[in-house]
Amino acid sequence: MGIKTARSTVGWTHESAARYNQLQTAPTSHRVCTYWLEGKCNRNPCRFLHDASLPCNVYQRAAKLSSYIPGDCPGKDPETGPVNSANSTSRDRGDLSAEKNPQKPQEKVCHYWISGNCVKGDVCPFLHSWFHGVDFAQLAKLEGHKKGVSGIALPAGSTKLCSGSKDGTVRIWDCHTGQCDQVINLGGEVGCFTSEGPWVFVGMPNKVKAWNIQSGASYDISGPVGQVHAMEVGNNMLFAGAQDGAILVWKGVSEADPFQMAAPLRGHTRGVVSLTVGRDRLYSGSIDQTIRVWDLHSLECVQELVGHTDVVMSLLCWDEYLLSCSLDQTLKVWGATKGGSLEVVYTHHVDSGILALAGMSDAGGKPVLLCACIDSTVRLYELPSFTERGKIFSRREFRTLQTAPGGLFFTGDATGMLTVWNWLDLPKSQQEQLPDLMESG
Repeated sequence: MGIKTARSTVGWTHESAARYNQLQTAPTSHRVCTYWLEGKCNRNPCRFLHDASLPCNVYQRAAKLSSYIPGDCPGKDPETGPVNSANSTSRDRGDLSAEKNPQKPQEKVCHYWISGNCVKGDVCPFLHSWFHGVDFAQLAKLEGHKKGVSGIALPAGSTKLCSGSKDGTVRIWDCHTGQCDQVINLGGEVGCFTSEGPWVFVGMPNKVKAWNIQSGASYDISGPVGQVHAMEVGNNMLFAGAQDGAILVWKGVSEADPFQMAAPLRGHTRGVVSLTVGRDRLYSGSIDQTIRVWDLHSLECVQELVGHTDVVMSLLCWDEYLLSCSLDQTLKVWGATKGGSLEVVYTHHVDSGILALAGMSDAGGKPVLLCACIDSTVRLYELPSFTERGKIFSRREFRTLQTAPGGLFFTGDATGMLTVWNWLDLPKSQQEQLPDLMESG
């Protein structure tokens, strides 16, 4: 659906402009007419403004009026709107946009554009794009899940991408065509999803399902109490964080008995929702607002980390550091002291609760942190400075992130949309510098 042109006096004939200026009643309010914004106002004259060339404070008031659309309600997702390409962000709108809207566009997606009804066109102060940034691009959107995507996995030795959803299905996608090859109905909500080698693991209520994509072997592993929220593999063991606060452990003894249950790890007082493994340690985050550190050899808790004031949603090991994020709107970096224990060395504050973390390197080898937030964005930060490299937007919050070799990464949101992204081989910011470098040489 095309973007409608904003109504203004630009491009009018002199007679039309004069007729408009001779109206008996001028606007008596500094507010923008909301009916005019939607292209529906039939009052002439109207006591509200019919002009897109407004001062900054009026733009802010108009933004508040457009911040809600019925499609934002859960279960009432609007139709999928047009998706702009990498070169169609709000920064590439040309001279006309700069003249009529000198303010820097806000880093928020225009709700009217989402529904195909924005009449401001190039002078809209909000983004008409699903992402903001120049060094990465959207490759594909994979549609099919009816509810939120809760996990993404790329089994080793396979050309398939697997995704699990709260709609109770696992979808198998062909990495070359982007087509869904298979839908597996599991009959229960998928709480988490991961893979290790040829094995794919699905966390469900009161069990873990496992299957080997090479041999075709499958298992229903019982033991968890309630929903399995997080899983991780380390030191030839499978760990599953459950709703009752326990971490279930299965050891891979042999091919004939690949999942032999060991003693569960107990200590959290509420559900375990995040797990990660690094440096001979298992780290667990919980609804009880704490992080526990477990020795992978003895399976004993060696430290409890207290610092967050809400649910610890995601954990990530990066080099010698542990990164944690929470609904308390903070991202904490933990470093080791001389005695070997962990303490907070940096806290990054975000204006929204944080749901998931993932780490990778861009095409130039610079480390980048992906940070999914409740405000339906993914922030991309360059480490260690936390310089923002861009944002990705969606209709609903992103529930899961996954990285892959070759500069690929994946996002899954609460609408069921799975999106494929990649880092550009040569960032545009460097491409723009090439002429200058060649001239200086």
